[in-house]
Parts: sequence; C-alpha cells; structure tokens
Amino acid sequence: MNHRPAAGHPAGQVVGQPAARLDVIAQAHARSRDFGLHAHEAPDFHPLRHTQLQDIVERNQSLYSHALPVMETLHAQIVDTQSMVLLTDSNGVILHSLGDSDFVEKARRVALCPGVSWAEADRGTNAIGTALADGRPTVVHGGEHFLHANRVLSCSCAPIADPYGHTIGTLDVSGDTRGFHKHTLALVRMSAQIIENHLFANQFADAVRVRFHARAEFIGTLFEGLAAFSRDGCFLSANRSALFQFGRPLAALERLPFDALFGAPFSALVSEAEHAPGECMTLTLPSGVRVVARAECRARPAFSAGASSDHDRDRRRDPGGCASAKAPAGAGRVRPEPHAVSFATLDTGDARMAEVLRRVEKIGGRDIALLVLGKTGTGKEWLARAFHYESPRRAAPFVAVNCASLPDTLIEAELFGYEDGAFTGARKRGNVGKIVQADGGTLFLDEIGDMPLAQQVRLMRVLQERAVVPLGGTRAIPVDLRIICATHRNLRAMIDAGTFREDLYYRINGLAVTLPALCERSDLPTLVERMLLQQQREEPRTPSRVHRDVLELFGRCLWPGNLRQLSNVLRTAGIMAEGAHAIGIEHLPEDFLEDHAAAQRRELDGQEAAFAVEDDAALRAQSTCSSRSAERPARMTEWQAALIEQTLTRHGGNISAASRELGLARNTVYRYLRMRGAH
Repeated sequence: MNHRPAAGHPAGQVVGQPAARLDVIAQAHARSRDFGLHAHEAPDFHPLRHTQLQDIVERNQSLYSHALPVMETLHAQIVDTQSMVLLTDSNGVILHSLGDSDFVEKARRVALCPGVSWAEADRGTNAIGTALADGRPTVVHGGEHFLHANRVLSCSCAPIADPYGHTIGTLDVSGDTRGFHKHTLALVRMSAQIIENHLFANQFADAVRVRFHARAEFIGTLFEGLAAFSRDGCFLSANRSALFQFGRPLAALERLPFDALFGAPFSALVSEAEHAPGECMTLTLPSGVRVVARAECRARPAFSAGASSDHDRDRRRDPGGCASAKAPAGAGRVRPEPHAVSFATLDTGDARMAEVLRRVEKIGGRDIALLVLGKTGTGKEWLARAFHYESPRRAAPFVAVNCASLPDTLIEAELFGYEDGAFTGARKRGNVGKIVQADGGTLFLDEIGDMPLAQQVRLMRVLQERAVVPLGGTRAIPVDLRIICATHRNLRAMIDAGTFREDLYYRINGLAVTLPALCERSDLPTLVERMLLQQQREEPRTPSRVHRDVLELFGRCLWPGNLRQLSNVLRTAGIMAEGAHAIGIEHLPEDFLEDHAAAQRRELDGQEAAFAVEDDAALRAQSTCSSRSAERPARMTEWQAALIEQTLTRHGGNISAASRELGLARNTVYRYLRMRGAH
C-alpha cells in the first residue's frame, strides 16, 4: 500500500497518525540527537563476528528456539511483500532473520542482518530500538526514521517479555515503504504473544497452570489468560492476556493467594484437574467477571494440593511474599463449567432437535465420525460436548479448536504441534498440538470449512494413520481419538469449487446432522427458562423469568445469531433487571431492539412489495385498474394501522415502548393516534 506524504510532515510519514504516536516518534528523535547521531551520517555497519553472534544466541537460547517456528509462520503470512522477519535480543542485536530473497540484498545495504545492533544509540529512531526504549509495540515508517539511510524502510516491532515480565527481545517485520500495511503490526504482536505463551508453558511445565477467558471458545487459543501457581497454591506469574483480564500489573498479583484471584479454594481446583482432566470450570475474577477455566498439572507421585515445589519457589521473583492459599470459611467446590452438557440438557421439546439427538445417540459407542451442520450459534459445540459426555471417552479430554479463529498458518502449529529439537538451538520440549492433547478423548474441529487445504491434507493423513508427526519432527506419535467436525458452510459446494478436499469430506462425514435455526424451533420458552435458571445460579440477583410481552417479542425475532445471541441478550438483560421480578422490554439491549425494529421495517417493506406485485397481476387481469389502484394504498394503510394498534395494546398504550419496538419515531405513532381520533 503506497502512502503519499502530507504537507508539513517528513516524506514517508504515515498520514493521519494520532498525536500520542507522533509524540513517541518526536521523543525518539530527541533521544537520537542526544546520542550524538546526525540524520545524514552513514553509520559504520560492522556486524559481530560469527563466534560473537553464536555466544549471544547461546545466551538467548530459550528465546531463539521458541521464536524460530513462530518466525517461519509469520514469514509465510507476509511472503512476497518485499519484507523480512527479524528477531533481536534485549539490546537490539539481530539474532536471526527470514526474508524474501529479492529484499535481503536491499536489507544488507542498511545492515538489516544478524549480528548488527539496532538499538536507538546505534541506529537512531527505528521500530526495534524505539520499541525497546518505549516498551511498547511500535511502527516506524519511512521518513519517521531518524537516519536518512533507513527511510527506505517501514518497520513494525513488538517487544517480547519473559514469563516474569522482563523484556528479553523483539520481533520485527521490516520492508519496503511501498509495501506498508497498517495490519502488519497486529500480526507481529500476535506472533510475539505466541512466543511469550510458549516460553510461559516451558518455564512452568511442572507448575499448576490455569487457562481462562470470559468466553469458552477462547480457551486453548492465543487469547487465553495463563496463570501459574506452585504446588502449594502460591502465585508464580501470568501472561499478558491474564494481566489484562485481572486488570492489575504483575507486581500487584505476587502476594495474592489463589482464592483471592479466582474466588475458589486451590484444593478444589487441583481436585478438579485430577479427577476430570481437560474439563472446564467456572471461576470468578476479583472484578466479579466470571471466566471459563481449565487447570493443568503434570502428574507427580503423591501429588496433593499441599505439596510444594522447590523448583517453582526458586523461580518466583519474591519467594517470601506468598500469602496462604487456604480456602476461606464456607468456600464451596469449583463448579463444573456449564458447557459440559448431556443429551437430556439439550432435549427441550423441539421435535427436530429431538430427532438429531436420537440419531447422534445411536453412534455413541461406535467409531463413526460426526459432522454437525448448522448456522452460526445453533449450538454445534454444545452438541459435541454432550456427545463426548455421553460417550465411553467422557473421562478423557475434550479439546476444541476453532479453525476460523486462527490465522491460516497458525492452525498447523496449534493442531499438529512442533518439536523444538528440529530447530537450531532448540532444547527441552516443543509445543504439544491439540491432536496429541486430545489423545484418548474427543477432538472437536469447529468451522472445519475454514481449514486451509494444506492442513486438510495433513489432517487426512492423521485420520488414516491414527498418528501425528509434529512440525520439524520425524517420529510419528500414535493417537487414539474421536473426531467431531462442525461448520456453517456448504462443504459440497466447496468441494466443487476446489476449496475443500472430497476425501476428507467423506472421512469426517460418518453421520451428518443439521441443527435447526432458533427461529425454526418450537421450544423457545423452555430455552429461555433454562438459560435464565443457569444465569441465576451464577448471578443470584438476576430474574428467573421474562415478561409475557418479552416472550412474544422473542417469538417474532429472526435471531440471526441463534442460541448464542439469545444467551447474550438474556445475560445483558438479566444484569439490567437485577432486583426486578422479571425481565421487561425496557431491560433488553438497545442494539437488539434496534436490530429487531430494522427487521420489522424490512418486513413492512416486503409486505408492501408483495401487495404491489399482487395488485400489478390483478391490474393485468382486470380492465378496472382505477379501483385496484385506489385499493392498494388503502390496504397498506390498514395493515400498518393494525400493526401499530397491536403493538400499542401489547405495551398497554406506552407510546415510547411501542415506537421503539416498531422502529418508528414517536411523532409517527402520535400522528396515527390523531388520525384515528379524527375518524
């Protein structure tokens, strides 16, 4: 993407930048001048000798080995864009680079190569040095570089922190200014977070780790929070996502016990992890936000909640500062996560849903793949979890992967895993993929239609051979699992278009079932009742029922988001109605009411169009066109009047509520009333 410089800005500067960003660049330029650099000078570019560079790589071996596979994935996403991926240490020295061959030579002219320091003191304002100095992800584009020699570059860089929050290096994408894209920094930040999460898992492999997020579908993804605890419940560390969810810096969490962070006793968490490995539970953050969580702890002889780990204690930054993790008086057991449903839970009186459950139940103990079809939000994962719960594999892990939530090139690493030993400087352990995690249990591949073709081939091989070879590995790992796939896409049409493999389709399609959309189901009142009861267990002050007019409104909705939308609407409305006897129209989210009103307006327009078509046909069949022409607007007026009348009656004459539901201005409703009074 080309950018034309704006008047008054240095050539190549990104136009329309916020003042805060311009201030960061201005401060970086001031530091560059303080270092004694001159914008027009040609600095001496002498990279470190090979042995010196190797020494630095050895000192940063953990960072290096965990970053390499992520760099390869990131490079695959930006290939052929005249750019390269760079890894540096905490001093800004480039440790490794991957780039398009036609850009590497240009990069060497400005010493963008391993062994060269890109700290601000050496290269002036640049994304690597400025990100290290500022401690935040940074973009430096074209003329924003301090040295004129570097103004041919556009660079996006994110710092990489170790599991204790210390910056240990950076990940950077640098390229030709003409190829600048505003989304590059987002890719770099995501990739840096992947590296940090891998470092976190490696550092605390023997600790008790908690994966959590407010949304269940984000567990096991890049966006999950990670918190580590010693064997006696002392807090060790947390990743960036966890700190964001806690709303506190790492230093503020160090002295807090587990129950203060998650609202439950540590012993209950460990018990859940031991007796139901891989299952989720509901915990409560200090802010009151409820999160879905999964605990992981490596099995040890005579392991118990009170057994401490000297290794974990040595790793803490403040070994003596941990408060007791004993449960508060009256604290209850950690509640199982509500998504662990059964067939009985899902059978709420709809005939189509009952037939789906009957068919699925028949293959429970047999090695037949299940393919769940249906629109977004119809409950595909709920059905998959119920199928797992009702199967002989219920004691083993249920592992869910949303193929649409990850960038294409990250799916491979997440699904199949990789071996650190396959990369230069790698050691200890690699990343265990989701397939291996699901060994003995169930692997749920949601939105399988979004899986890239290359990964479809690898998945097909795994299903055929019942073994997986991690990226960079040579040894096949045997796996025993049940696979459930789901999608809202038309896979047969994708096969015809060449975007989905036919052989994989027949492998995953042992039994295909289609979940009905919410607007097609007959059990809406029961669904609302069950969702509210579940919500009340979590939020006791929320109502357990809705007013009759709300239920009538729900019955007229199209529900494009299906069950997920209904659940979210009820959750928000329940919070708004805390202390009330029932949820009323006034408690419903405004955007939901606006969407419903817009849908009604479209229905009105459709009715009018239908009348027009009907009348046009009649006009062609009859010679008395004048009488029919007068009839159509009269009929439309009557229909609109009846709709307004019904809505007003339903709301007890409340004009504000009626106009909000109809999507009409209150003046329009008042005008109707005046017209009615005149007649």
